Amino acid sequence: MAAYGRPTLRDLFDESPTPHIAHPPRSHHRDFYIATDGSFRQHGIDPVASDGRPTERGGLGVVVETLDGERVVRLSVPDSAPDNNVAEYRALHLGLDVLATRAPADARVGLLIDHDQLAENVNAEVLATHGSAYDPPHSVSVPPATGLHWRGIQARVNSFGEVRAARISSDRNPAHPLANAPDQYAHVNGEPDRCVLPQTTSTDKRVPPPSRSERGGASD
Repeated sequence: MAAYGRPTLRDLFDESPTPHIAHPPRSHHRDFYIATDGSFRQHGIDPVASDGRPTERGGLGVVVETLDGERVVRLSVPDSAPDNNVAEYRALHLGLDVLATRAPADARVGLLIDHDQLAENVNAEVLATHGSAYDPPHSVSVPPATGLHWRGIQARVNSFGEVRAARISSDRNPAHPLANAPDQYAHVNGEPDRCVLPQTTSTDKRVPPPSRSERGGASD
């Protein structure tokens, strides 16, 4: 289950804006939710290391939950991305790859990302490739150093039934500590994981979509 005192990924997704895509109330809920984050540190003293040892590694954090808040998997792995932007793309690629081995191909997936451009790029890709009546609001611009990671993200986004990306702040992202302290959170990689779809219940409750004006203007 979700950690005590912290909202489930579903709650975070419901409360967050999805760039370029409104939240239709009846089709908003997802089968799975993925929160990802990537960190980058230049060579120097690791601020989270108790012994002050030098490091040049960042990390990738992934949290996956079902609609009903059951945890599927958590990951906290070291990484050596060249910058923070690339780290964010690597983390999302990892999260999508992990879910693809545990979920059916027609799963509806909600992504929680604390990086403006990445969330916008994912939703622009969805609008361009999932039969939307609307043209993408802008062309996708990806940092060159991401290499093949964006292509991997595109492939995964197009392999699921539905995908939407929501923009959340770093301080609300449950993947943030996993990405920033992989040495401290390495134990989560051995947690048992689940591969089942949640039991969904229909609802006629109408919830207004979050305003896109709530979206922050800077990438983390």
